[in-house]
Amino acid sequence: MAVPSLFQGSAVALVTPFANGKVDTAAIERLVEMQIAGGIKAIVACGTTGEPATMNADERELTVRTVVRAVNGRVPVIAGTGSNCTQNVIDTAKRYEDIGCVAQLVVTPYYNKTTQEGMYRHFMAIAEQTALPIVIYNVPTRTTLDISPEVLDRLACCEKFIGLKESSYNIPYVMEKIRHVGGRLAIYSGNDDTVIPLMALGAEGVISVVANALPEMMAQMTASYLAGDQRTALDLQLRLMPVICAFFSEVSPIPCKAAMEMMGLCGGDVRLPLVPISDCNRAKLREALISVGVNL
Repeated sequence: MAVPSLFQGSAVALVTPFANGKVDTAAIERLVEMQIAGGIKAIVACGTTGEPATMNADERELTVRTVVRAVNGRVPVIAGTGSNCTQNVIDTAKRYEDIGCVAQLVVTPYYNKTTQEGMYRHFMAIAEQTALPIVIYNVPTRTTLDISPEVLDRLACCEKFIGLKESSYNIPYVMEKIRHVGGRLAIYSGNDDTVIPLMALGAEGVISVVANALPEMMAQMTASYLAGDQRTALDLQLRLMPVICAFFSEVSPIPCKAAMEMMGLCGGDVRLPLVPISDCNRAKLREALISVGVNL
């Protein structure tokens, strides 16, 4: 039986604005309003784009609570809880159980890594010891791990797993995953440049970085595809490609935050080891934004 979708369309992996070295909660509230007005169907707080790796536990909780409060039930809020330490994921998820999140986004372990069996046990331990439903996050470019179709098949037997954010560029392997889960997990593109290709394979939409700056365009692209207007959806995917390339010209969210600052949406500060975007890529980013009608 197919599981009900957490959302259909475009969700945003929200940046975490900083001001004077602290989480800028006022800016978060403004960004939430902009995203909802732009047609975004869900918000991920403290996903990779939100820089949780350089935030302490209290800062992450403050960020998630601020997003939940600002959203006020209008769209689902998904909290990033992932870590390469299973117990840390469990401890983090427990902090968010009663504050209004509908699910948690859990990335495959990184750096210390593990085997496929280790990934299965990692995710099952989280499922057994936490209350929030789980969206699995597969992003081989950051973790060097690629969760297998067989492990996804095993995990999908547990009702705690409701989705997969898939950021692999190995499309045949992604197709094999989709074949194995058979509608038991909602699939979402984790890459802004493969949204329409993955939706053509049955994905429900995207968890997007570019939506931070261009929520309306990402929402229109996914809504058009879901409404059967593949031509408009593909046109928007292709039109957005220069922006997408610019947003990933350096490690994300460096270019994304630079774009947000250019557009006057929030400060562009990132935390070390991330550094501000290079002058060359800043110029390319500016040109790309102007190409899709952004006034700078």
